Amino acid sequence: MPIKRLRFIVFTIVTASTLGAFSSAVSAINLISQPVRLAGNTYTVNVPSGYVFEVLTTEVDLPRMLTFHPDGSLFAGSRSGRVYRLPAPYQHPQELQTRFIYPHSVAFRDDRIFVASTEGLYSGQYSPSEPLLIQDLEKVMPLPVGGHSSRTVKVGPDKRVYVSLGISGNCSDEYLGQGYSANNRRGGVMLLDEPVASGWQVYSSGLRNPVGFDWSPHDGDIYASNNGPDHSGYEQPAEQFAHLQPGSFHGMPWYQYDGEQVMRDDCQSGTPPRSIDEVQKPVATFAARSAPMAVAFVPVNSSLTEFSGNALVALHGSWATQRGGGRASRRHPKLVMVQFDQGKAVGVEDLLTGFQLDNGNRWARPVGIAIGPDNAIYISSDGEPSAIFRLRRQ
Repeated sequence: MPIKRLRFIVFTIVTASTLGAFSSAVSAINLISQPVRLAGNTYTVNVPSGYVFEVLTTEVDLPRMLTFHPDGSLFAGSRSGRVYRLPAPYQHPQELQTRFIYPHSVAFRDDRIFVASTEGLYSGQYSPSEPLLIQDLEKVMPLPVGGHSSRTVKVGPDKRVYVSLGISGNCSDEYLGQGYSANNRRGGVMLLDEPVASGWQVYSSGLRNPVGFDWSPHDGDIYASNNGPDHSGYEQPAEQFAHLQPGSFHGMPWYQYDGEQVMRDDCQSGTPPRSIDEVQKPVATFAARSAPMAVAFVPVNSSLTEFSGNALVALHGSWATQRGGGRASRRHPKLVMVQFDQGKAVGVEDLLTGFQLDNGNRWARPVGIAIGPDNAIYISSDGEPSAIFRLRRQ
């Protein structure tokens, strides 16, 4: 038996054992079934007891990350090239004029709006009382294009602008650091060098595709989802929930975490930019091919008491969990919660499930998550049909 295959057998056993330990360390969320009417069809979604899941609008095209403006309006980037603004009660989106390739996300700081598109970060003045014309925004900084094309922008508690982007492929020799060209500086989280926007500073590297990230209310650090590669089988390596710190290195594509230890990945034969001893292990994992997207921490003092202080993660679901399995073997899309205890991640629980039918067809694929001013949880789906949903107390 090849050594590589033996390693992954160990990984599966260790992961199962670890998940068992996690489940005993957290209090389970009680999920109940609820019917949902969407685009003329009735589906069943499993929601936490005491909550209701509702469709707000389907008048959006491939929405992605969600952000609330201080005035309460909800903004959504999209794969369709559009940026949407949804004033409360979030049922009638306004389509903003656009010239972007793929405006994946939006962020705000004071009177400025930031839009992260595949090709660059844009910014301009924004006032809720005036029409926003996207052509009035200027490109602040270019971003490398090709391969993984989502770009997530957020403004941190320190008021600095952070952007995440992945490497272009499974094992691309790309790294946020010295010795790599501008087009190959990818795979992590960067922050904008201000006030004159003279370039990017590296915050954290070695992340294959960190689509979502957010700041923990416990330690003030960033935690990010990280999509793993798919060249090593159907059950490994696990997708990651990573604790990012200034200068931290998470190994990809040169190293992989097998559930117990960090190992060299032979998919990339080039010399790693950093040693295996520097790789920071994830603090939690999700099943391989889950495709984790947005990360949103619930404020510690939130009225969402069951979720307070924990991280919500959207799992987009991905293709195939077994050879020849076809649609029926797709990994299920869902919303999960990474539970924290005394500031540390201790487990992962399902929060919303049922988006995939027995034949593998999906009626929703969670991407964006945002906690609203009403303490409800807002979720975007870029499936067919596209939609924005809300999870709220009954």
